[in-house]
Amino acid sequence: MSPTLLDQPLGSLACEIPGATRVFHAFHLDFCCGGHKSLREAAALRGIEPEMVAAELDSLQARGGTQLDWRTEPSTRLIEHILKRYHARHREQLPELIRLACRVEQVHGDRADCPNGLADLLRDMQQELESHMLKEEQILFPMLLSGYARQASAPISVMRFEHDHHGLALEQMEALTHGLTPPEDACNTWRALYRGLNELHDDLMQHIHLENNVLFVADQA
Repeated sequence: MSPTLLDQPLGSLACEIPGATRVFHAFHLDFCCGGHKSLREAAALRGIEPEMVAAELDSLQARGGTQLDWRTEPSTRLIEHILKRYHARHREQLPELIRLACRVEQVHGDRADCPNGLADLLRDMQQELESHMLKEEQILFPMLLSGYARQASAPISVMRFEHDHHGLALEQMEALTHGLTPPEDACNTWRALYRGLNELHDDLMQHIHLENNVLFVADQA
């Protein structure tokens, strides 16, 4: 095992090692909002042996593989990817998830394991995400694309702050849904809801990671 892995930031490891984000998801390590923390620090905060995570990452490195390193791509291409892959996708995901959550709460609301309050949480997330994405689309991204990255420190700070709130919302979502795991006797609607929530969770974390640990870093360098 490479000891240097333990002292590298999660955000850097997520960029450098193909499949690292999958490992971080499995260990519930926050590589987006918490991407500045070292593997050693982040694992300790979770009560996990950091060597266990490093061993998984070492195994990935030994197997090889490739992934696009967005740090070497121009900001124009990364912004286009964020808009198409994440902004557009979130706008598709949340209305359907809200509909499914309302249905599950309506039908199964008397069960102790029903995620009561999830639909309201998702509505709040939808409103906050839409406001956040509009600020990026109308203010921050045009500044970066026009070559005003040096003047963008204030809006970038706002976006990072809002990313932290998105991260807290994901934690609330996990708490309400027992770690995004449906009960064994869950109906098809309940299972479809949790599959969609897992996708939203992973997409939003990757979205925040690409902004916090790649786009904002590059443009403030």
